[in-house]
Amino acid sequence: MYKVFVNDIPIILSTEKEIGEKYTSFPLKTVRFKRVVKRILKGELMYVNLYHPDETKLLKYLFKKMRVVTAAGGMVINRQKEILFIYRNNRWDLPKGKIEKNEDVKTCAIREVEEETGVQGLEITRFITRTYHVFRRKGKLRLKETYWYEMYTEYEGELVPELNEGIKKAKWKNMEKSQKALKKSYANIKMLFPEKYLAGKSEDWVA
Repeated sequence: MYKVFVNDIPIILSTEKEIGEKYTSFPLKTVRFKRVVKRILKGELMYVNLYHPDETKLLKYLFKKMRVVTAAGGMVINRQKEILFIYRNNRWDLPKGKIEKNEDVKTCAIREVEEETGVQGLEITRFITRTYHVFRRKGKLRLKETYWYEMYTEYEGELVPELNEGIKKAKWKNMEKSQKALKKSYANIKMLFPEKYLAGKSEDWVA
């Protein structure tokens, strides 16, 4: 199963035709995906399930429906077990950006985090997951696939938000402050955090 976010509303991709009474289901192979997205944006749809019996083909058919932009980013953790957030478009977010031509995903993730925050000395510790969301670029709908990595750094220098990318702040946040920030973040960003961290029960999972 996958989730594709339209704003903070998830479109479910699954192998099951029926996943609950609230959901309107469409066959992924033939659905007019952009029309579904526009109906969600208008408030006409809230719970959507796009299904195909073969799980290995869910992303294959999704990627045929809309132009895909591939990006990468990081959840950066320091020695104090603080997490590096950025503030853009009135939301707290994690740094990420589009992959450049002939650039590999991990290189992109480190480059974008460095450019957007000014942090240095990054080391990738593990791959977290991929997220999917729909956005508009020059008035056209696009599907963004983002590869997320957990990173570690001992950098203690000044953070410099990339102002020309609309980033107003770059801040280290402990667990308590991270929880507050996530209340003013995006649903796909919250997916990167374990439930116990969101609930304030443990930060032992961080590096």
